[in-house]
Amino acid sequence: MQTPSLQIAPQGPTFSRIVLGLWRMSDWAMTPQQRLAFLQQALELGISTIDQADIYGDYQSEILLGEALALAPQLRQRLQVVTKCGIKLVSKARPSHQMQHYDTSRAHIIASAEQSLRNMQIETIDALLIHRPDPLMDADEIAEAFLALQQSGKVRHFGVSNFTPSQFELLASRIPLVTNQIELSLLQMAPLHDGTLDLCQRERIAPMIWSALAGGRLMSDDGEQAQRVRLVLTRLAAELNVAVSTVSLAWILQHPSKPMVLTGSGKIASIREAVAATGITLSREQWFALWCASAGKNVD
Repeated sequence: MQTPSLQIAPQGPTFSRIVLGLWRMSDWAMTPQQRLAFLQQALELGISTIDQADIYGDYQSEILLGEALALAPQLRQRLQVVTKCGIKLVSKARPSHQMQHYDTSRAHIIASAEQSLRNMQIETIDALLIHRPDPLMDADEIAEAFLALQQSGKVRHFGVSNFTPSQFELLASRIPLVTNQIELSLLQMAPLHDGTLDLCQRERIAPMIWSALAGGRLMSDDGEQAQRVRLVLTRLAAELNVAVSTVSLAWILQHPSKPMVLTGSGKIASIREAVAATGITLSREQWFALWCASAGKNVD
């Protein structure tokens, strides 16, 4: 089967519901040709959206993607590329950085976007996100940077990552935002209740979800919460005849904010399990069985 796509915001782009997360690409030990084959296999599954960030892989992941895309430039027309900026890491790749910090200045946003374009060997970024909320964030200055990048044709759309509802609303008051990339899983349910997903619904903006499998802890954590969740997941997976990971992602995808789920694996079998989640609809009892297992209580 193939993952469906959706328009993620009013006047926004169309992305695939399953997004190919490449933050671990530098760990996969793939040749450029193998990376290209991986992208092509994902496209065959309907996954057309790629998630990157300037800092991923110690500033190497975008470069690795660029090497793959350079082997088949025509592939770019079938892809939507998301990347992020705003974090400065201490790294041999960035010798001028003396300490890890955030930088959402106009100069850094523009310079970072232009470097990402060079790294990935593309001409336009489909969506550029501010990676983390910056205490020194000047909404007007960020809007100026975004408009300059948009007017120059270097970036089509803009969004944020890990923003609270109030932080999102502040920046959205200056310039349209198309997504908020947030952490959500059966071990991290806060966005269901802190207003983050409520805001997405209100603005009709689809969130992007990272760590949807809790960084693998759903399958390996020995804590009481993870054990409770695994027990229900295992039962539902057997009832539905799908993988445990598929049920976990289906639980997220069922939220009415229409989340997009990021993958984190370089194995195509794991990507297929993620795509299968788009074809699963849990009953309300099944969905709440998982919520209750995570919360450690029944609903009031």
